[in-house]
Amino acid sequence: MLSNYDERYRETVIQMMRSQAYRELAAAQLFGYGLQFVPDIKSLKFIVWHIQEETEHYIAVAQLYQQHTGESIESWVMNRLKSKPIPMVSSWLELAIAQWLYDRGGFWQLQEYENCSWEPYRTIVAKIIREEQGHQSHGARIAVKLCQNADNRAQAQAVFAKWLRQGLLSFGRPNNEGNRYAIEVGLKKRDSGEVMKDFIADIKADVIAAGLRLPPKEELGIELPDGIDWSF
Repeated sequence: MLSNYDERYRETVIQMMRSQAYRELAAAQLFGYGLQFVPDIKSLKFIVWHIQEETEHYIAVAQLYQQHTGESIESWVMNRLKSKPIPMVSSWLELAIAQWLYDRGGFWQLQEYENCSWEPYRTIVAKIIREEQGHQSHGARIAVKLCQNADNRAQAQAVFAKWLRQGLLSFGRPNNEGNRYAIEVGLKKRDSGEVMKDFIADIKADVIAAGLRLPPKEELGIELPDGIDWSF
């Protein structure tokens, strides 16, 4: 039981569950809003499936939270979404890029908890990772093709930079004390900065294929780790 652990461990796990629930529901809302831009039945089926899966993952985390804290997570998540809403999209191109980068960022972030020392969270992470693996390559293929065919290259680049920032924000700030504590007690594997490096390396081939470029670091307005490879 979570009550068997010390206060800092409990508070860290509670924050982990809250953050994950926020990300899952934010994604469901983002892709739900984007349905208006989906151009064909094949793509519609993919996005609807994605919305359903994100919603189910939100519910799974909410149920875990209820079970181990005795409280509902819903009010916290709703307040968080009001104070820090996920940006919405304005086109099929933007929806595809958001699916590619925001969803992949969340996937990389979640993999850091595969060996989580709190078994209930480790179990639910394994379930989410297993079910979300199918999103990754399919979403990237859609986004890359749309970027290759985009009439407005500057617009595609701007949208890419916007959602690259959101994907990187999924990992939290690098090199902070909270990261060090979580690693020390086995809640996560690595510092956020190391995950950011792997995420950038992972998307580079698709960025090149799409005819895009990584924006200047300062354009993103977020803290990045030392040593991140920003070159092609």
